[in-house]
Amino acid sequence: MAGDTEAAPAPNPLRWKALIGLALVQFIIFLDATNVNVALPSIQRDLGLSQSELTWVVNAYLIAAGGLLLLGGRLGDLIGRRRVFTAGAALLAVSSLTAALSTSSAMLIGSRFAQGVGEALAAPAALSMVALLFTDERERTKALGIWGGLAGLGAASGVLLSGVLTDLASWHWIFYIGVPPCVISLVMTLRLVPESKEIGGGRTSWLSAVLLTGGMIATVHGLLSGITHPWSGLTVLGPLVGGVAAVAVFALLQLRSATPLIPLQFFTSRTRLTGYAGQVFMAVSTSAMFFLVVLYMQQTVHYSPLESGLAWLPYTVLFIPGLVISTRLMSVVGSRILLSVGLFVIGVGILLFSLLGKDGGFVTGLLPGMALAAFGSGLAAPALQLSALDAVSPQNAGLGSGVLTSLQQISQSLGLSVIVTIGLSHEHSLLGSGTGAAKAAEQGRSLSFVIAGAVLAVGAVICYAITNRTIKPAAEADGTAAVPLTA
Repeated sequence: MAGDTEAAPAPNPLRWKALIGLALVQFIIFLDATNVNVALPSIQRDLGLSQSELTWVVNAYLIAAGGLLLLGGRLGDLIGRRRVFTAGAALLAVSSLTAALSTSSAMLIGSRFAQGVGEALAAPAALSMVALLFTDERERTKALGIWGGLAGLGAASGVLLSGVLTDLASWHWIFYIGVPPCVISLVMTLRLVPESKEIGGGRTSWLSAVLLTGGMIATVHGLLSGITHPWSGLTVLGPLVGGVAAVAVFALLQLRSATPLIPLQFFTSRTRLTGYAGQVFMAVSTSAMFFLVVLYMQQTVHYSPLESGLAWLPYTVLFIPGLVISTRLMSVVGSRILLSVGLFVIGVGILLFSLLGKDGGFVTGLLPGMALAAFGSGLAAPALQLSALDAVSPQNAGLGSGVLTSLQQISQSLGLSVIVTIGLSHEHSLLGSGTGAAKAAEQGRSLSFVIAGAVLAVGAVICYAITNRTIKPAAEADGTAAVPLTA
């Protein structure tokens, strides 16, 4: 019953309207991932958060989502994708409201964790329903291009809206705005999208989900502790060793389990591996980029939250040409070149941020890197989505999208923790050697940007090297040679 494209039923006549409903939550998910960045200084002042607690406002969301996305995707396959999606959308709406009403660090961090759980349920189910709604490969390419574009626009819009709302109202409103779209999406999905699930599915592995999430939390906690504690001390090594051990046990269970969260066959396709690798490299570097650029804007050149948010408007605008060009060139040059070129262009943009000084202007300082990073993200997004979902069966659509989105969130959390930690550790080392505070901060930040840019340059080469074919959907979709949905 793992049907191929020839045996597929007629396309759902409501599929494009359904895409709008599902995409609303996709947009909010990526909005939630970045909208706190500009508001972090205001949140810190209002709630009296330490630097470590402030980082957890970001990481609590990423870890919960990254650790539970695989379970969420598998649950959608087994008990119903629409059912799991609506549960996730409802949780996102409720947790966004509690985050907006937060009066303490515990309430805010807990709400952010709940938002991550909501994403873990909603995101893979939504992406799998999109893949199943669009049975024609050309339409699926367009739909996934829109999907990937909304991800980038959501991330960029998060920092833009965050600055506007924080300055004109308060940081609480960056969470209020997420409630209505989640409710609208929930209602539209219930009305427009049919239920789908795997027939005769197996059981889920709760232990695997707990090990992965707990291991990620412990690992990130250890990395963040390395900013202010010796790396050889128990405060750092204890969580790191425990976290790595938990993730290792998780990997061992996947090898031995009859119903793993991540079936090994998901990694036998070199085309999908290319998409997964591209997601990892892109998420690791851009998470650090957003975090560091926002702090530079407000702490170094002293932009107000409104100015900081509006400064991201060119990023939001310049992302779109990259997306349009990528979608149109996909049938000509294919996914392989577009993904590698896109990653390389983002990397060059981030490397330009390493040149930022304490007196950097917007046009000559921030804009060049921002323009390249935005355009490159638009180029890479559709190719990344198509590669990662290549030849995923309808029965495993939720799991396939869960793997992709889980890699994204885990990579964002690790990138934010590792790259920012290295930069902050270098800054502390320079301060200890007598370097002035401003100079130490500048050099620490520059090191982080160099690492993030280098990661993407290496990633561009690796992604080009490991794939063994390129996807050209329009050229292949002639009724006989479309990219199949195989078992």
